[in-house]
Amino acid sequence: MNTFGRIFRVSVFGESHGACVGVTIDGVPEGLPLSATDFAADLARRSPGDKGTTPRREPDEPRLLSGVFDDHTTGAPLTIVFDNEDVEDDDYGLFDAIPRPGHADYAASVKWDWANDPRGGGMFSGRMTVALVAAGVVAKKALDSLSFDAKLVRLGGSDDPKEWDSLVEKAAADGDSLGGIVECRVEGMPIGLGEPFFDSVESLISHAVFSIPGVRGIEFGDGFAASDMRGSQHNDPFGADGPAKNGSGGVNGGLSNGAPLVFRVAFKPTSSIAKSQRTWNFKDGRQDTLEIKGRHDVCFVRRTPVIVEAVTAIVLADLV
Repeated sequence: MNTFGRIFRVSVFGESHGACVGVTIDGVPEGLPLSATDFAADLARRSPGDKGTTPRREPDEPRLLSGVFDDHTTGAPLTIVFDNEDVEDDDYGLFDAIPRPGHADYAASVKWDWANDPRGGGMFSGRMTVALVAAGVVAKKALDSLSFDAKLVRLGGSDDPKEWDSLVEKAAADGDSLGGIVECRVEGMPIGLGEPFFDSVESLISHAVFSIPGVRGIEFGDGFAASDMRGSQHNDPFGADGPAKNGSGGVNGGLSNGAPLVFRVAFKPTSSIAKSQRTWNFKDGRQDTLEIKGRHDVCFVRRTPVIVEAVTAIVLADLV
């Protein structure tokens, strides 16, 4: 449910417009140096600021409630909390009657008989990813021999970063939104991470990646392009130091093969858009026009590379 991992176990809690969001991590190795300042760099990467990101501003100052003493982890469960301060609840009262297209509003309300917290998307909000980033910081500390690098490689259908700001401006002017693709690369991978059959390294990373709101697909190495290749093109011959190329993305048979782990994640365009949408009014039983107000990213994918890194680190820490 809200917990992932067997040994390095991550449990997230809270809602977008509740008192706080946070994470409890069990299985943290003792003796890791850790203080609130260690989270600053990755939290800043997740924060809005780029063109097309939300005007909501949360301080995102971590409070370490347990599992740390004298700026080192103790081996006890580590709990980190982020208070929610910049909330505006009035924007969400309409969505019980007219659920937002592309959101979890309707399915969640039916599942929990309208007892769920709908404000800001509740537990389905991108706000929850601040907890994932925090857990990723801890996981990376436990994996100091690995290096993580996730970056945006495609936005709004364009691979040219010089075009991205103008694409975002055009989408915003149209009251619309954009998605994109993030590529993640992990260097220093040991050989043999992953457990057959259902806990292959690809299976677990895919599982964790799909916990990030807005993910629509994932591919490793050559990915879907491999289906158009011959085996002689896709196979990775071995050299003295391991695979001589990396069409597999660093994974053979679900196990890491020592080459860099490489995969790409596709994110959908933001569901909440300013443009009017025709959809169903469940209260009145008729087609209606929905105009969504509030503070939403035109292109939230710009904030996601550090989140992809975080969930990858969580998976690898658990496997290690």
